[in-house]
Amino acid sequence: MEYVKIGGSGLRVSRICLGMLSYGRNVGQSWTVDRWPWTLDEREAEPIVRSAVDGGITFFDTADVYNGGQSEIVTGRLLRKFFAMREEYVLATKVRMPSMPGENGWGLSRKHIMAAIDASLTRLGTDYVDLYQIHRWDPDTPIEETMEALHDVVRAGKARYLGASNLFAWQFAKAQSVARTRMISMQNHYNLIYREEEREMIPQCLDMGVGVLPFSPLARGLLAGARDSSARARSDTVADEFYRLELDRPVIDRLNAAADQRAVPPAQVALAWLLHRPGVTAPIVGATKPGHLHDSLAAEQLDLSAEEIALLEEAYQAHPVVGHTVAPAPVRA
Repeated sequence: MEYVKIGGSGLRVSRICLGMLSYGRNVGQSWTVDRWPWTLDEREAEPIVRSAVDGGITFFDTADVYNGGQSEIVTGRLLRKFFAMREEYVLATKVRMPSMPGENGWGLSRKHIMAAIDASLTRLGTDYVDLYQIHRWDPDTPIEETMEALHDVVRAGKARYLGASNLFAWQFAKAQSVARTRMISMQNHYNLIYREEEREMIPQCLDMGVGVLPFSPLARGLLAGARDSSARARSDTVADEFYRLELDRPVIDRLNAAADQRAVPPAQVALAWLLHRPGVTAPIVGATKPGHLHDSLAAEQLDLSAEEIALLEEAYQAHPVVGHTVAPAPVRA
């Protein structure tokens, strides 16, 4: 496993980040917005996370909203089990989505950020997170208030670095311009069949020295050949909004051909392509089966030629920009 710095910071991480969204069964709080029937409980997740650690992965990403907070609980327990010291791994979480009841139980206000970081640390069982990320933009809170609160979280020692997820380029630029503690990472939607981030966000990240942490690197299974068969695919309707098979089929066909020529699964080629892209620090991969993790670790060692990369890229067609907005806060009677 190769280890690199996130952007221009000094924080070193593995080139593969394990996304912890898949772990921790939701306990069904009425105020949460994310419930996924395909998630694994702690017992099921343990061998997968152990294999990730054995494979050299030291970077783990979760969020306070994932599975009603259960993802953070399982993440904290398993990492404490598999690492002797807290400094051995890099832990990231997020704030913004509804994660507690009440009118201030979501968003990027000072009140919610200060409550949310303490709640996340309690669930994770740690004194600090390495990377604290805003989970999309909050149009109802001045960004000056948000960035000042996040600066205070860092000053208090509860987070080492700051990052963001799913912003428009202008939003990210505005946040950085008012920040006393600037963000070092952008977690965005980026893969072989959704490359709209190459137009503005990724060039901006390169200019700012910000590391790119792509989520959905396999396009929710479409680039792994598992879209129709996986449990996640049967319950995940987001992909229907994100992707257009009439646009994506030529790219997927080329991916499959390249994988056949290499005699490897298409997931490995798709992840290897992403790892070759400028600015990309570490794709955030999900794994609910040992094979998923094997493909991710193998992709980190797969070196694509310039000709292979060009063939994969030239069939891409522009997509509508998606993923930057979220539903409003839950309506309560």
